[in-house]
Amino acid sequence: MKKIVFTSLVLLLVFACKTKESKEVDSVPEEPVTVAPPQPVPTLEEGCYTYEGNGNKVVLEITHINETVLGNLSYAISEKDANTGTFAGELLDSVLIGKYTFMSEGTQGNTREVAFLFKDGQLIEGYGELDETGRAFKDKSALSFSSSMPLSKTDCEHD
Repeated sequence: MKKIVFTSLVLLLVFACKTKESKEVDSVPEEPVTVAPPQPVPTLEEGCYTYEGNGNKVVLEITHINETVLGNLSYAISEKDANTGTFAGELLDSVLIGKYTFMSEGTQGNTREVAFLFKDGQLIEGYGELDETGRAFKDKSALSFSSSMPLSKTDCEHD
């Protein structure tokens, strides 16, 4: 009989300790988890995107965004003839690609394809191999986007 009572007490003691340990673990205060609010994803907006530096200035003024993106594009690159014209294109998977029709050296109606990657609120011009006409990209999926002259959203300056 003493063995049964002793065994029962030992079991009760072990059970009580385990319950107490689990309660102690449960009572440890949890550190609050901080969840950062979602950051707004920049979207292409109407207005001016400009790069100005090292004697160069590039301005894309987006005047309309729908299925087609329309605007005015001008390049004033150091030691080259400036050219100004219109842009009409599409934004597909963060890449704005379209036709730039411009006047250069007094000649109206020049065209070439241009592309910009829209990333972190900036437009980064893309470069790639041109087709035999020299006016369109040979392979749009192989464009390289350089950040040497990124265009940032700015207030438009009208003359």
